[in-house]
Amino acid sequence: MSSSPKLRVDWCSFDAMKFACLKWHYSKCVPAGKAMKLGAWENDAFIGVVVFSRGATPNIGTPYKLTQYEVCELTRIALGQHLFPVSKILSIAVTMLRRSCPGLRLLVSYADADQQHHGGIYQAANWLYVGCVNANTRGAFVVRGRKTHPRTIGAKGGVQSLSWVREHLDPNATEFITQGKHKYLMPLDAEMRAKIQPLVRPHPKRAGSAGSGTPGTQPGGGGANPTPALDGRTA
Repeated sequence: MSSSPKLRVDWCSFDAMKFACLKWHYSKCVPAGKAMKLGAWENDAFIGVVVFSRGATPNIGTPYKLTQYEVCELTRIALGQHLFPVSKILSIAVTMLRRSCPGLRLLVSYADADQQHHGGIYQAANWLYVGCVNANTRGAFVVRGRKTHPRTIGAKGGVQSLSWVREHLDPNATEFITQGKHKYLMPLDAEMRAKIQPLVRPHPKRAGSAGSGTPGTQPGGGGANPTPALDGRTA
């Protein structure tokens, strides 16, 4: 008779985060800037990461009258094959983050509608839905057939305009118009929950075959400690 599977969530290294994001996340990239990285293991097999960071904008806390030190973004859930629900892994990661950063009051995350994600993970983990943002706006440039984020253009010294991109990178470049992102919030204290409660909207329904930021089961496994860098104890 086989024993029940065991789940461990622990702090992990940059290499572990990079491995998981490149292998299992649809973006195939790691979040920019400093990050709080939590790895997940089932029966000592590395199955992926949950990553929190400052996010893409320095104004992430402005709508809620919070400083950069009181709010952060859940920027990656990158998991391979796993047995435990993603919502359970996420909930443990949030608890660990909260203990490590007692000044945090709010977490923010997004489900990408362009990827047919509606945020099922966040709904299962009791995050609060506050609507779809940035719908029908320019989400990227399509340069030589590949989607390129405007921030990537700017980071390389370019101008975030279609005319500049066509002149310097690809004369046939186009703009990618996004469906937007579903925004979810996780308040970390009663006062913050009361403050954002008036913003709460009904959850969106599943739009396609992909149910959320990362499917419940994904192809590819981590293996039993595939490299030393993937062990949270080496972080």
